[in-house]
Amino acid sequence: MKKVFILSGLFVTLFLFSYLVVAATKPPGVGGVLPELILSVPPKPEHQKYLGLAGEGRFIIPQIKAEVVLLEIFSMYCPHCQNNAQIVNEFYRTIENNRNLKEKIKLIGIGAGNSSFEVDVFRKKYNIEFPLFPDGDYSIHKIVGEVRTPYFIGVKIGEGGAHSIFYSKLGGIENPDNFLSLILQLSGL
Repeated sequence: MKKVFILSGLFVTLFLFSYLVVAATKPPGVGGVLPELILSVPPKPEHQKYLGLAGEGRFIIPQIKAEVVLLEIFSMYCPHCQNNAQIVNEFYRTIENNRNLKEKIKLIGIGAGNSSFEVDVFRKKYNIEFPLFPDGDYSIHKIVGEVRTPYFIGVKIGEGGAHSIFYSKLGGIENPDNFLSLILQLSGL
């Protein structure tokens, strides 16, 4: 009887622990707030200008000078990310070529498990123009729920850095124009 009680207690403890682990690793949900992701100010002046940042140090996503920020969680080793890179580039260029949107929507990439070297290899191989950030220790990847890649998170930035997530989804972009229309609709731009 004592063994049954101990085994039952152990089972309940393991069940609760596994529930907490799964609950803690969920991706940020629509309507929620993006967890604080601390990134280094990019060293390239063109990327600083693009994001509305200056100097050195660190920043958080709501400090980016935009109304909408799209984060792509990618990995240079992800074949889906590699295959989707040109479409993401088209999406970026579509925004940048639109005078009404280029200051309102910004795109960044975060390389899950990728060092600075690996992120630079990805950037050069696929001609990525928007800022990419390394996450070699998976710290950001863990904060966003250890999502598979590619994963996109759309954040609407309000006054004083208030923000909310309006898009959080696994998968690449199939059509840049359709994706932009969806982002505009969901963000209210």
